[in-house]
Amino acid sequence: MKKIISILGSTGSIGTSSLKVINKEKNEFKFNVLSANSNYKEIINQIKKYKPRYFIISNNKTFLKVKNKIRKSKTILLNNYKKIIYTKYKNDITIAAIPGLAGLEPTIELVKKSKKILIANKESIICGWNIINTLAKKNKTIVVPIDSEHFSINKILENYKDSEVEKIYITASGGPFLNTPISKFKKITPRDAIKHPKWKMGKKISVDSATLMNKILELIEAQKIFPYKLNKYEIIIHPQSLVHAIVKFKNGFSKFLYHEPNMIVPITNAIYDSKVLIKKYLNGKDENIKNLEFFKVDKKKFPSINLIPKLNNHVSTPIIINAANEILVDQFLKKNISFNSIYAYLSILLRDKSYKKYAIQRPVNLKKIYLIDYWARYTILKIIRNKNIK
Repeated sequence: MKKIISILGSTGSIGTSSLKVINKEKNEFKFNVLSANSNYKEIINQIKKYKPRYFIISNNKTFLKVKNKIRKSKTILLNNYKKIIYTKYKNDITIAAIPGLAGLEPTIELVKKSKKILIANKESIICGWNIINTLAKKNKTIVVPIDSEHFSINKILENYKDSEVEKIYITASGGPFLNTPISKFKKITPRDAIKHPKWKMGKKISVDSATLMNKILELIEAQKIFPYKLNKYEIIIHPQSLVHAIVKFKNGFSKFLYHEPNMIVPITNAIYDSKVLIKKYLNGKDENIKNLEFFKVDKKKFPSINLIPKLNNHVSTPIIINAANEILVDQFLKKNISFNSIYAYLSILLRDKSYKKYAIQRPVNLKKIYLIDYWARYTILKIIRNKNIK
């Protein structure tokens, strides 16, 4: 029997990587829901190739264009993620990879309609993990994180008790400026910041890697999924990007999970429950295990590391940090603020007189999450307008 699969964000990096994996055994799957924003050419291609029962297109202009193009297709087009509640079938596998907070609501809906959900959307975990986890338990849905770091932690911790864990290390490549002198940081441009030395990623996540904010967000995710105290986590620099997590156990052993910097590896293993011959899905050569380096984060070069002690100050601090950082990266990419000012503006926000009022509010539902998120975005833009940090 074919497995029913849905992919939220099917034209993005995670979505297309997932489809590359599925293409190898395409006849084993039946496509239920695919979704995208505005990539017209790829949407048309996916409708023709995969024949999903539903395709959700969130950009209305693209939706109308696609609707006009594929009049004879059996695929049902939907123009709003809220309409996902009308989709039929229980998915065997759902891959949730819509970037940004826009991915939270459809992820929540498909948790109810999936046997297993693979989550690559950071915002879903950072902002809505309590909702997702509660629904997953209620609907007996298996939740698998597929960011390489969290997938690695998850695999290492299999068959271990929480009481056996001493420390969890999340590795960071250091991004494009690991070996750049601090004196040159003032001249960093968006073009410089998006040139990641190891991973092929979008602009936003590439800038996050350059500031190390991606690791702050990953640490938040890790603490949601694996609820250890904050002092059990540490971020360390590993320039080769081959070891994605290390767990130190109280018995003196440490284990790490090693794989080449390619999302195909965690995606394939998550889809097939690790019962897979990975060489079938990878075109590159095997990396030799050699010259692995690990060292502490330079706090002067990566001041975002100073946010870690503040992450648990209040229950919704992570939502505020996530939302504000998204705005700051966007403003940097538009050349409205400098690279160095990203952390500076974020620090000002966390000292704002209204910060605590929103940070202490519990994110019990979508309405509350959106309220906290909106305050952070609105306030950080106001701070940018009123300050002039170089």
